[in-house]
Amino acid sequence: MSPETAPPQQAILQFLLSLQSPARILVAISGGSDSTGLLLLLDEAVKAAPHLKMSLCAATVDHALRAGSADEAREVAALCTSLGIPHTNMIWESDKPKTGIMAAAREARYGLLATAAESFEADLIVTGHTFDDQRETLQMRGMRTEQISTGIADAVLFNRRFWILRPLLFSSRADIRAFLKERGVPWIDDPSNEDVTYERVRTRRKLSADAGAERNIRAAWEARLALSARGAEWLDRHFTLHGGLLGQVTPDGLRQDRAVLDYALGRLTAVFGGQPFAPGRAHMAHILASATGSEPGRMTVGRVVFDLRRDGLYLGRESRGILPLVLQPGEAGVWDGRFYARNGSAASIEIQAPKDSGAQDTSRFIESITAQTRGGWIPVTSTGMRECMQRLPKGAWKRAVASAPVLSAEGNLLSEESARMVELTPYFAPFDRFLTRFDFIFANRLSAVFATAPYARLPLRSIDGKTI
Repeated sequence: MSPETAPPQQAILQFLLSLQSPARILVAISGGSDSTGLLLLLDEAVKAAPHLKMSLCAATVDHALRAGSADEAREVAALCTSLGIPHTNMIWESDKPKTGIMAAAREARYGLLATAAESFEADLIVTGHTFDDQRETLQMRGMRTEQISTGIADAVLFNRRFWILRPLLFSSRADIRAFLKERGVPWIDDPSNEDVTYERVRTRRKLSADAGAERNIRAAWEARLALSARGAEWLDRHFTLHGGLLGQVTPDGLRQDRAVLDYALGRLTAVFGGQPFAPGRAHMAHILASATGSEPGRMTVGRVVFDLRRDGLYLGRESRGILPLVLQPGEAGVWDGRFYARNGSAASIEIQAPKDSGAQDTSRFIESITAQTRGGWIPVTSTGMRECMQRLPKGAWKRAVASAPVLSAEGNLLSEESARMVELTPYFAPFDRFLTRFDFIFANRLSAVFATAPYARLPLRSIDGKTI
């Protein structure tokens, strides 16, 4: 065992003690050494401490990408049966993309695991990521940026619903395999782990030991958590949302600490642009230089128009490149990366931006724009927003209106009664699919700003021995 890592048995016990109980834990198991070790370690610890009131279930995702994967899934099922652990096999049956297969497989894997968690009524999901995976990730990210990376997060919220936790993130693969050998339990070696066409495999082969990696990771985590908290405070003091479409940063907010501005504006850019990631370093430097300058002006980055005026910085989605979304009855989807919609009506609907809004009076669209309150979506005119919007810069508000969602069926705007059958809520592209615990404070405050439901809290009572 290397000095910076934790013994697997100790890591698992600490993890179980940190959980809120009772809890039902879904273990993601592929049959490899890491996930097999995770299952056995948890099984032994849960059985040795019944007072903790924990139970296990397991799921294997068969990506159906190579011959033999189905047989491997059956071997895992047999292991779970021998341990008395309920198990399900989830198969990725949709068409596989020709490019970006690893990213697509990851999306499919977590989606299937969430489905399994729902069927088992599990409270959380755990995966077998190890310290070896962490070091590989840091090495790969280090080749792309000079910034200190937080690496793999120990806790990620998926689809606002299930927390995915990684209790072995500071345990080594060698220690886990030694544990399995002591128990006489074999594991499956995935041949793709030796395929040098994958960046992670190439990185693994070249990786050198770094005795300070664990300390560096924990320091980066603490720094990121602090930045998230400061970003949340910045939102409270310096940011206003108008009509659910237009953001405004006060002049004083643009004079705050540059690290906080970089963090907050970067994530607001992703939210208003409907993008899963904040802009890269070069684009952020351009945004900050313009936003903190003394001369008013406009620029567009990441599908967001930044309009600097005397009363602050306005930002909203640019009106170009907004594609329509068609939803059949009962279907759900994300429109433009900014709004989640579920069609509860009996007709097919289309969500699109207003047509020819630039040539028409924007007041026509104010009637159909909705602003969310904790009681649901209601017309803007009922909230007293009309008077407020008349005080906004006309150009900035007109652009925001041009990016609003408009609901129609067979080319006609939906009636008020039909519109009520459609669930339409803000969607935060950088957070709503995968939200790390490092960004939780900022994302939750953003939910309050948009008056959406708060994110599910961590199913933990302590982190690293500290009560939360």
